[in-house]
Amino acid sequence: MHIKDVDLNLLRLFDAVYRTRNVSRAAELLDLTQPAASQGLTRLRLLIKDPLFVRAGGGVQPTPKADRLADAVRSALGTLEEALNESADFDPLQSRRIFRIHMSDIGEGRFLPELMVALRELAPGVRIETLPLPKGEITNALDSGRVDFAFGFLPTIKDTQRTQLLKDRYIVLLRAGHPFTRKRRSGQALLADLRKLEFVAVRTHADTLRILQLLNLEDRLRLTTEHFMVLPSIVKATDLAVVMPRNIARGFEGGYAIVEPPLPLRDFTVSLHWSRRFEADPGNRWLRQTIVDLFAE
Repeated sequence: MHIKDVDLNLLRLFDAVYRTRNVSRAAELLDLTQPAASQGLTRLRLLIKDPLFVRAGGGVQPTPKADRLADAVRSALGTLEEALNESADFDPLQSRRIFRIHMSDIGEGRFLPELMVALRELAPGVRIETLPLPKGEITNALDSGRVDFAFGFLPTIKDTQRTQLLKDRYIVLLRAGHPFTRKRRSGQALLADLRKLEFVAVRTHADTLRILQLLNLEDRLRLTTEHFMVLPSIVKATDLAVVMPRNIARGFEGGYAIVEPPLPLRDFTVSLHWSRRFEADPGNRWLRQTIVDLFAE
């Protein structure tokens, strides 16, 4: 095939299907009908001579060829979009732009409610999509335009622009009235007594698991889950304890006790990351400042 044979809209369709893993969702994002999206995908398959996507439970999965194309297509679209909008102003009240943000499930719970309240007033047509990524993919995703921002404690992420939003620390969350809270102690005595507890941990939050490892408490782990936000109901219903950020724990309503032993790796910083490539983009700059105004300490 030759580049002259490819309609730019087909590449936009490919990118949308690749990101959403769903043809119907991609059509919705691009304001296309389902038949139009399917026809466009068929045209692209014929041009590239590859199925590109195969059916999978509830959506589609990319072929190896699609995986190889994805970053190049996203980068090309991002470069073109940046060039076209370089001198354009960003009008939040009129914009219908989609911003994509990497954040964990616990980050969603901490930041999205307040952000969406603000956007409803400041930019009612702007849409947000969260796209959790493996840490090793975040920098490339920012540079390619696959995501616009990354929230979180991401000390291994290099070569990005960043600004500190808040400082936090890991604590131990228990149910209110837990027997562990009846005895008053602090410092190393409190840390040593953690061996009397049994813990629930989250597989995708490696830092909390690392803390348990450093304290030699892995044998006290009774439950490992995939998502953080299920933990409040588990903690409230059991005597299990969880290591989690204090700012999140303080947001839970009633029925909980917070214990603050001197944990290893206790203190950490939550930052907002973005790519140098898109720093001058008016929309990126506007949302960046909005996020800083909302959350920076």
